[in-house]
Amino acid sequence: MKTLDRIPTSKIQRASKLVSTGVKIGINQVIYYGDRILNNEQDAKERLNENNAEDIYDSLKSLKGSALKVAQMLSMEKNILPQAYVEKFSLSQFSVPPLSPPLVVKTFKNYFNQHPRDVFDSFNTNSVNAASIGQVHIGEKDGKQLAIKIQYPGVADSIKSDLALVKPIAMKMFNIKGKDSDKYFKEVENKLIEETDYNLEIEQSKYISEACAHIPNLKFPKYYKIWSSDRILTMDYMKGKHLSEFCASNANEELAQRIGQTLWDFYMYQIHNIKKVHADPHPGNFLVSDNAELIALDFGCMKHIPDAFYAPYFELAKKENLNDSEFFEHTLHKLEILLPSDSAQEKTFFTALFHEMLSLFTKPFHEEIFDFSDERFFNDIAALSQKYAKSSELRSMNGNRGSKHFIYMNRTFFGLYNLMFDLKAKGIKISNFKKL
Repeated sequence: MKTLDRIPTSKIQRASKLVSTGVKIGINQVIYYGDRILNNEQDAKERLNENNAEDIYDSLKSLKGSALKVAQMLSMEKNILPQAYVEKFSLSQFSVPPLSPPLVVKTFKNYFNQHPRDVFDSFNTNSVNAASIGQVHIGEKDGKQLAIKIQYPGVADSIKSDLALVKPIAMKMFNIKGKDSDKYFKEVENKLIEETDYNLEIEQSKYISEACAHIPNLKFPKYYKIWSSDRILTMDYMKGKHLSEFCASNANEELAQRIGQTLWDFYMYQIHNIKKVHADPHPGNFLVSDNAELIALDFGCMKHIPDAFYAPYFELAKKENLNDSEFFEHTLHKLEILLPSDSAQEKTFFTALFHEMLSLFTKPFHEEIFDFSDERFFNDIAALSQKYAKSSELRSMNGNRGSKHFIYMNRTFFGLYNLMFDLKAKGIKISNFKKL
């Protein structure tokens, strides 16, 4: 894979890159107008999506940082984006161009004031994994094989400006109006700032690995603060297949069920017992060892769940509460889904929308054992998403709905559901975490 010798770090450089991408998208649109006249309109639309997805991703992968992280987040929205975007943006999870060896050494010295080979007994300047915020190198110290994550230069300093650049796209995509939208973007900004603080990530990693050490079949690396800093993180090098690779090659239903149960228990225990959850559930953050153990990595994105949000959020996961219209409406107000300023039309519309949505999305919690390989469940979610994505009535209303805490809680559950489906995990005991 081609390496990068530089990353645009100034606001002007990064903005110029996105502006040039906008020009390419405009050209793609002109080509599409001609294409749909000469050819089938559906095929022309698919080609437009493919061209746009490629141009946008090529731009974001050279910028790295928050811009690429947004693509990673969007790749998990399989039921919202066209397939071409999902496939291209999914590459941001574990397959992006790494920094070149000379730039790696320069970046490490800037962060640690030493050459990496003066810190470690050995250090491979070629990356083994490059993602949105940093890339991983293999090193060795005192006989230990280590994974050393190095943050890309300029990432932490460009978060606000990057989000300002992608904000108009996100607002249009998710029907977010200008009014009261800042709280959602501030939540994303704060989380991205946390993800660039590797000292914080080490604290969170140690906390979660200790709190969840008793969960069967779950493993964590050990973290080393002595060889880390705010922009460098060192941990044990863990061997295994990325979860996506495991899913693609595994044909053993019993093994899929075992890994799926471990993954489910891990998330439910965090959410319900710790009230703090690993809010970045994509395949690149999990490995499956040769011993069929689930290895959890990367705790930079953790979401604290305040009690004032936790209680009403999970009250609506109960079937009896969904069927109690008065309680349901009262809880929607608590979660800021229904607003005091709503018209009668908006109140009726959003009550019905969220009742339909939650009745479907909370189905796993209505069963003792759930089959996440059931395509009907996920097809129903996709159909419902498409129904409201095309709703002209919804687009005409204020789309700013729900507490800011929904952003990362919903991201967690959408990501978890997708991973469970990819695993084709059957026979998952939904409340098993209560026994742990």
